This record gives sequence, C-alpha cells and structure tokens, in this order.
Amino acid sequence: MSQTKDAVDTWEMVVVHRLFRREFGLVPGLLRKVAEGDRERSAVVADHLVFLVDGLHHHHSAEDELLWPLLLERIGELDGELVHRMETQHETVAALLERAGELLPGWRARADKTSGEELATLFEEAQVALDEHLTDEEDEILPLCSRHLTQDEWDALGKRAQEGLPKGARAFVSLGSILEGATPDERRRFLAQLPVPARMLWRVVGKGIYRREVVRVHGS
Repeated sequence: MSQTKDAVDTWEMVVVHRLFRREFGLVPGLLRKVAEGDRERSAVVADHLVFLVDGLHHHHSAEDELLWPLLLERIGELDGELVHRMETQHETVAALLERAGELLPGWRARADKTSGEELATLFEEAQVALDEHLTDEEDEILPLCSRHLTQDEWDALGKRAQEGLPKGARAFVSLGSILEGATPDERRRFLAQLPVPARMLWRVVGKGIYRREVVRVHGS
C-alpha cells in the first residue's frame, strides 16, 4: 500500500461538488416553472440542463478513468468495496440522467407539463442519488486520496477535468458556476491555478458573461 510523504490537499474537489449540489437542486423548480407551451423558455432550460449533465458526466468520467483504478491498486479490501460503491453510485446517477436525456428533446419541443413533471421527478431522484454520492466521496474517498495519491496524480485529475471544460463563452459560465459557491480564499486559490491571460479575461469579460447567463436561466 503506497502512501505519499505529504498529504494531498483535495479542497478544489469540494468546491466543484458545491456547484453540482446547488445547480442540480435548482433543476426541478426550473422545469416546473415553465408555462405550458412556452417553447422559448423550454429551450433555455433544456440548454442549461444539457450543459449541467455534460459537466457532471465529464467530472465522473475523469474519476472513472484516473481515480478509481489508482485507489484500487493501493488500498485494502475493505476500502476497495468503498471504491466499488462509488462506481455503482456513478452508474445510478448516469441511468437516471440518461432517461432524462431521452425525454428532454420532446419536452423542449412541446414544453408540455406532463413531460416537464416527469423530467422534474427524474432530476429530483438524480439529485438525491448525487448528493449521497458526493457526501460519501467527500467523507470517505477524499481522505483516501490525500493519503494514497501523489500530488502529480491528483494534479493530473484536475488537468483532465479542465480539458473537458467547454470553450468560448461557456468556459466562463463553468468558471463562474464554480466560483459562485466558493469562499473568498477558495476563489483566490482557484483563480491562481489559471494562466494569467485566463484570469484577465475572467475579470474583464467573464464575470459579465456569467452574470448574464444566470439571469437568462434563473431570472436573477
């Protein structure tokens, strides 16, 4: 069982988790507030849901590819069962969101209340499963990462996550969503990880892009 000399600081994973907890928790309300037949509004909400689900899928894919195999190599049988539980939780959330993805185009086109309610219920179930998974990951998996991964291995996971972020204006929406739930110190640390040009663009244009998107989706 391999251990690192210094514990890896996994703080940024918790910050990203706050994004998913907050945004997925708001989805059922967004869906239920769309008026019958308001296809303009259903298109806005549907685009937002695709953006969220794609972000979560990439986040989980990075863990599936880079995190779970490393941990399974280095921890005992009991903790190995924990890692397998994490994988099963990923599959549960993915199955619920896959079903939602099948319904979403039809609801987007019709903006009907029946499909909207079915989608809202699916996202409620997904949010419960996701919250359970994120809590288990923060309480049990991240301490294992701190003890058994090297800093380079942890940084590789972060780099893999950054590579999957959307490009252009959507990149600022992703960044703003992450920073929204961060403390002032976490925001400073997170921005410090970005290249200087990216930090400058965030201050000059990125904040405005993010704020306009929040108003477009949530109304405030």
